[in-house]
Amino acid sequence: QVKLVESGGALVQTGNSLRLSCVLSGGTFSSYAMGWFRQAPGKEREFVAAISWGGGTTLIADSAKDRFTVSRDSAKNTGYLQMYNLRPDDTAVYYCAARLSFGELRLRMLPSDYEYWGQGTQVTVSS
Repeated sequence: QVKLVESGGALVQTGNSLRLSCVLSGGTFSSYAMGWFRQAPGKEREFVAAISWGGGTTLIADSAKDRFTVSRDSAKNTGYLQMYNLRPDDTAVYYCAARLSFGELRLRMLPSDYEYWGQGTQVTVSS
């Protein structure tokens, strides 16, 4: 059973940085693409970033482009979402997700495309 555990959420001020981590267990890490989503109160879950199973391809949402990066470390079975220059509208619960996708070339942006989800970590950005 694949399990994802996120960490790294916090209360920060505008302009600060945070790095979220997501550890995958119970599966072969290198077979899974990883996605990051966020959900603010009263809003739908939205795509933030994704990285391919091999780490060679990444995709960042327009709202996060030039501020967020996504990466993965196979030695640690961990994916990362590095966030810079945070703004109050980045406030949300952030979720990591995994999709069994070994060999796939296209990254997915819909929550329904991912089979496994973490529990979420709260990021709050104060103005």
